Amino acid sequence: MHEAARQILRALRGPRSQVAFSRRLGYRSNVAADWESGRRFPTGGETLRAADRVGIDVVAALHRFQPMDPLPWSADEPEEVAAWLTALQGAASQLDLASRSGFSRHQVGRWLSGKARPRLPELLTFVDAMTGRAADLVAALVPIEQVPAMLPAFRRARVTRRLAYDLPWTAAVVTLLETADVPARDPVPAIAQRLRVPPRLVTDALDALRDAGVVEQDAAGWHVVGPLTVDVHASVDDMRELKRHWARVASGRLDQPGPQDLHSFNLFAVSRADMERIRAAQQAFFRQVRSIVASSSPSEAMGLLVAELVVFDDDA
Repeated sequence: MHEAARQILRALRGPRSQVAFSRRLGYRSNVAADWESGRRFPTGGETLRAADRVGIDVVAALHRFQPMDPLPWSADEPEEVAAWLTALQGAASQLDLASRSGFSRHQVGRWLSGKARPRLPELLTFVDAMTGRAADLVAALVPIEQVPAMLPAFRRARVTRRLAYDLPWTAAVVTLLETADVPARDPVPAIAQRLRVPPRLVTDALDALRDAGVVEQDAAGWHVVGPLTVDVHASVDDMRELKRHWARVASGRLDQPGPQDLHSFNLFAVSRADMERIRAAQQAFFRQVRSIVASSSPSEAMGLLVAELVVFDDDA
């Protein structure tokens, strides 16, 4: 991350000299030389301010990285990133973030509260611990080709994000591989039985996951070594087809339901106001489920939750 930070700052400078860049940012000394040499680094907020000063639409860049409405960052207070980091935190605890990032819980707490400001390499590391997508943040701000330290991770993540759409079963395979009762040495039979799919499908999914750097195989067996993330900027058609796939999987279980499966439906008529309340309740329920999943440990059981609210409205 130190090397990536140096390259990001060099990319922000563009064709300007280091002295001109420093003056542009309002510094009397040649801070750009110190930054690019790695002798010291600006805070993450200072970096965003620098990007704003050289004409980068930072608000749009942060929205591309992680859509938020409203965005908890403003060009009026560019060095304040605590609210943005807190929004990225989601349901993850400070203890969990400290464990994932390698920073102390005290340090994490001070960054999230705004009592301290992470330097650029620390910000990149912290964002990666929270999202696994630090390379995407860099690519949203500067041409990723100008940050070769992050380019392999960016390209690997781009391939990985397509897996969930091109080979939907990869998501289920990697999730089951993380559960405690799937043998790492020969997981194919167990995963195929649990998912009720042909073993060849599991083998193909493992090969694709290995090629994408999500899993690896060694003498001890198969292990998850990286995140399988979904492309939040996927097309409407991609997202629709992914939802169709998992809806079909859930529907198919009706023929031979498992002992713990729960299938429910409710056909009803309510006021338009109450229909909106039901929509809000479904959204809140999914947020609660995501929070439970994010904080749950160890991984022992895998499930698929599909909830569909269909509104038969003549305005549609």
